[in-house]
Amino acid sequence: MPVAVVTDSTAYLPPESVRAHRLTVVPLTVVLNGVEGLEGVEVFPEDAVRALGGRRVATSTSRPAPEQFAQVYRALLAGGADAVVSVHLSAELSGTVEAARLAAAEVGDRVSVVDSRSTGMGLGFPVLAAAAAAADGADLPGVRQAAVDAVARTTIFFYVDTLEFLRRGGRINAAEALLGTALSVKPILHMPDGAIVVRDKVRTAGRGLARLVDLAVEAAGDAEADLAVHHLDAPQRAEQLVTALTERLGDRLHDTYVTEAGAVVAAHAGPGLACVVIHRRPA
Repeated sequence: MPVAVVTDSTAYLPPESVRAHRLTVVPLTVVLNGVEGLEGVEVFPEDAVRALGGRRVATSTSRPAPEQFAQVYRALLAGGADAVVSVHLSAELSGTVEAARLAAAEVGDRVSVVDSRSTGMGLGFPVLAAAAAAADGADLPGVRQAAVDAVARTTIFFYVDTLEFLRRGGRINAAEALLGTALSVKPILHMPDGAIVVRDKVRTAGRGLARLVDLAVEAAGDAEADLAVHHLDAPQRAEQLVTALTERLGDRLHDTYVTEAGAVVAAHAGPGLACVVIHRRPA
């Protein structure tokens, strides 16, 4: 492939998609109650769920080092790639993009880095768009533009049972988290500019899932769309969302992906997470 595509472990792409599109995935590091491991390699969703269910919970995550990215980029270029496009989770959530950019500056102008302004398949869909462009023979600017265009056509919404985990990790405003706890509301969140923001508040989990469906349909508009659903220790919620959205979107719905969120997102969102990602296909 003339242009290689790199991403990070928070895209939560199905393994078969990673293989089919010849993607390179660089893992983030997760620390659960003092035990450190690479996401998707040494630490998995069930590990996060088990740790978060304990009485004393200490979790943290960290970006890959710039040198890790530099090694990946050099290996791909040495292996025959003409260039590399590296697409990563929002800079508002992690220093991963910055680490990738530092590595790209060191390796040279054959590497270009894109901020997806999202995570999960909000990142994954731009990665797949870049890989499709590369497979079609696009050059570095073309593959990069495919990822950037897909970012603009991708919308993410998610529900959590509590804002406490996001508050602990500094991923959401403390005042919003306190308000949600005080009023016993269930939050619906989104990432309009790469940061996590409360979109709606509902009273029950059932209403939260119903609102996710409504928002996803609204985000799809009249376009043909792809759908991704993520969950954390909540497969029934994922199944409910897929069923409802398949019915609502009808024959406008093309590809559907369902995966469990990994340990990085788990550490910040907590068990019960339900997430929908809509990718509007170009006209």
